[in-house]
Amino acid sequence: MDARDRQRDRPADVIAAGSERGRAAHSARRLRATGIGGVAVLLWASLALVTTLTGRIPPFQLTAMAFTVGGIIGLPRAVRGGGALARGLPAGAWALGIGGLFGYHFFYFLALRNAPAVDAGLIAYLWPLLIVVFSAALPGERLRWWHTAGAVLGLGGTFLLVTGGQGVHLRGEYLLGYSAAAVCAVVWSAYSVANRRYPQVPTDMVAFFCLATAALAAVCHLVFEDTVRPDGWQWLAVLVLGLGPVGGAFYVWDHGTKHGDIQLLGTFSYFAPLLSTALLVATGRADASWPVAAASVLIAGGATLASADAVRAARRRGRAGPGHPRGG
Repeated sequence: MDARDRQRDRPADVIAAGSERGRAAHSARRLRATGIGGVAVLLWASLALVTTLTGRIPPFQLTAMAFTVGGIIGLPRAVRGGGALARGLPAGAWALGIGGLFGYHFFYFLALRNAPAVDAGLIAYLWPLLIVVFSAALPGERLRWWHTAGAVLGLGGTFLLVTGGQGVHLRGEYLLGYSAAAVCAVVWSAYSVANRRYPQVPTDMVAFFCLATAALAAVCHLVFEDTVRPDGWQWLAVLVLGLGPVGGAFYVWDHGTKHGDIQLLGTFSYFAPLLSTALLVATGRADASWPVAAASVLIAGGATLASADAVRAARRRGRAGPGHPRGG
C-alpha cells in the first residue's frame, strides 16, 4: 500500500484532527508574534518621556546617535548569522528597511519644522489606521468592519490626546508641514505592511537598517543643525532611546509585522500615545484631564473591537485542547 492509499484509508476524524492541530499551531505562532510586535508599542510609549531627558539635542543628531546604539545592539547577531545573507538581500528589502526607518523620521521632523506640533503629530498618527486599511492588500488577509471600526475609534482617542479636546485648525501656510506629516504616515504604514512580503529576511538585518539610518541622519544633522554635545544624564537618555523606542523597538516590530496579526498590531499601536501620556502624567510632566480619560475608553474599546478575531481563535484553541475529543 503506497502513501496515497494509506492517506485515503485514514479515518476522516484523524485527518481533521491533524489539520485542526496544524491550524491551532499556526494561530498560536501568529498570536505569539503579535505579542512580540506589541512590545514595540510599549517601548514607543516611553519615547516622549525619555526624549525630554535628552535636553536640547537637535532631532537629526539625536536620531543618528540613538540609531547607532540600536544598530550596535543587533550587530553581533547580524554579522554572525546573517553577514552573507545581507550581501545577498534583494534591493527591495534594503530600500524598504532603510526607507521605512529613515523616511519616517525625516518626514516627521520636516513636518515639525513646518507646522504646529499638535497638527503635525495628529496627521502623522494616521499610520495605525493606514496599516489596517493597507493590510487588505496582503495575501491571506481580509479587512473586516470591526478592524476598521476599531482603528477609527483609536484614531478618535488619539485626536483627543493630541488636541486636549480643543480641536485642530488647519491653515494654508502650513501646507508643507501637513504634507510632510501625511507622507510620514504613509511611509511608516507602507513599510509595516510591505514588510510582510519579506518573511525570508531575518530580523537580525534590522541592525544594518538602523546603522544606515544613523548615517543618513548624521548627514542631515550636518546640513541642517548645529551640534550639541550631550552631558551628564543626557548620555544615559540617548542610550535608553537606542535600547528602546529608537532602536530596539524596531527589531520586535519587524518580527511582529512579518509573522503576526498586522491588523491587530495597527489598532494596538494607538495605545502608544495613551501610555505615553500616562507616563508624562505619572512623572508630573503633564496633567490628567477629561480628554485622557475619554481617550482611554475609545482606544481600549477600539482595541477590543479589532481583536475579535484573536479572541475567537483563542476560544477555539481552548475548546480543542488536550481534553477535547478532536484536540489530539
